[in-house]
Amino acid sequence: MASESSFDIVNKVDRQEVDNAVNQTAKEINQRFDFKNVDAGIKWSGETIDIQANTEERANAVLDVFKDKLIKRHISLKSLEADEPKLSGKLYKINASLSAGITQENAKKLSKLIRDEGPKGVKAQIQGDELRVSSKSRDDLQSVQKLVKEQDYDFAVQFVNYR
Repeated sequence: MASESSFDIVNKVDRQEVDNAVNQTAKEINQRFDFKNVDAGIKWSGETIDIQANTEERANAVLDVFKDKLIKRHISLKSLEADEPKLSGKLYKINASLSAGITQENAKKLSKLIRDEGPKGVKAQIQGDELRVSSKSRDDLQSVQKLVKEQDYDFAVQFVNYR
């Protein structure tokens, strides 16, 4: 009798990779000529990332540089939630945060998709902020991964714990 194989669908962000992207962005801002004398900066503030510059356009440009660094580090921009630039004193500030975990509502969407369009015999269980998918056939699990990747959700997904 074949044992059941499984994997987890999660939405996790590697904090170290984000930290590296923040540091690379700060370094690039300090070196680029178009960011001279505009008080541009980016730094961690607790769990959020603070971006600042003296104009709204420069603040958005810093955010764009940060997004480029995240993409190069294979972090989905669907995990990034950035506010609109707000004037605070003389500087425009943007607060950005990274979302992690799959909400109950999104887990239900994924579970319904797997149940309706996935191969028969595949089970999906919601476990906190993860979704465990299991089946006796590894081929079925791979087809579920393909099915989930083809969908365009407003949150990032990764597949972990493939057993």
